[in-house]
Amino acid sequence: MSQPNEQALPFPILIGDIGGTNARFAIVESADREAGEPRIVQTASYASIDDAILAVLDGQPARPRSAVLAVAGPVEGEEIALTNCPWVVRPKEMFSTIGLSDILVLNDFEAQALAVVALGNEHMEKIGPGEPEEGAGRVVLGPGTGLGVAGLVHALGRWIPVPGEGGHMDIGPRSARDFEVFPHLEKIEGRISGEQILCGRGLVNTYRAVARADGKTPKLTQPAQVTAAALDGSDAIAEEALALFVTCLGRTAGDLALVFKSKGGVYLTGGIAQKIVPALKKGNFREAFEDKAPHRELMRSMPVYVITHPLAALAGLAAYARTPSLFGIETGDRRWHV
Repeated sequence: MSQPNEQALPFPILIGDIGGTNARFAIVESADREAGEPRIVQTASYASIDDAILAVLDGQPARPRSAVLAVAGPVEGEEIALTNCPWVVRPKEMFSTIGLSDILVLNDFEAQALAVVALGNEHMEKIGPGEPEEGAGRVVLGPGTGLGVAGLVHALGRWIPVPGEGGHMDIGPRSARDFEVFPHLEKIEGRISGEQILCGRGLVNTYRAVARADGKTPKLTQPAQVTAAALDGSDAIAEEALALFVTCLGRTAGDLALVFKSKGGVYLTGGIAQKIVPALKKGNFREAFEDKAPHRELMRSMPVYVITHPLAALAGLAAYARTPSLFGIETGDRRWHV
């Protein structure tokens, strides 16, 4: 694999945010233009990412020369498998199948971290107290198909995203009620990770566990059903499940805030966070977030925001595509060039 000397990718640049369920694409034609109209496709509708990109580009007047793709999974090797989707990204093959000459592949939550810098306050909904400290570390996490996590640090005049697999950290019971519910949660190889609660299927998992803890039969099967029934108060089991989901999200967000000492803020992203803002504002989220003795006062000083922009990761990728010098992204063996 050859490495280009210049940091900037050649325009037009295809940007893509590829999750487990949906893939979102747009084209950035030049450094002084906003990204074009986004195209959103379901991953299940296409056999491969190449097929999806070709469908998205069909009829587009501007054919991209390069691409920045953010994928939901670790970016390693020549074949990059998505964690919650059967697609495999093979950048070298894209040179011939799509006609690209320069491809950079990032983790999807690197893109979400870039969005924290790219988006203004009009795209943020604040949850509780605290004010951001300029230049301080930040954390972004988002329950979706899985649980994505990334840090963001400022050093040497650049914002540097720190990707990881924080959604797979262990999570355990704390309250008396937790100890009643947790034994009924579905495990993966004997352990309960954050994703077993803090994602779409995790919410359903939690709903079933709450029901079984009380000897009741769970009736709802989809995350959207649980969320809707909880928010409108039509199902007591769903209400408790969402409350536990929000509490566990607060605990996990607080743990990550301690790891990064994120005085610049903690940012919740994705469709689930946007839909449950009323539940996040009820108080148990912030209580769980701040309940980190002996650092309660430190935690109280850290602001938490829900990113309300519907395509935040694309906005982050577009910012990077236009002005890569603002960000410290180590491309290394994640960039392919003809």
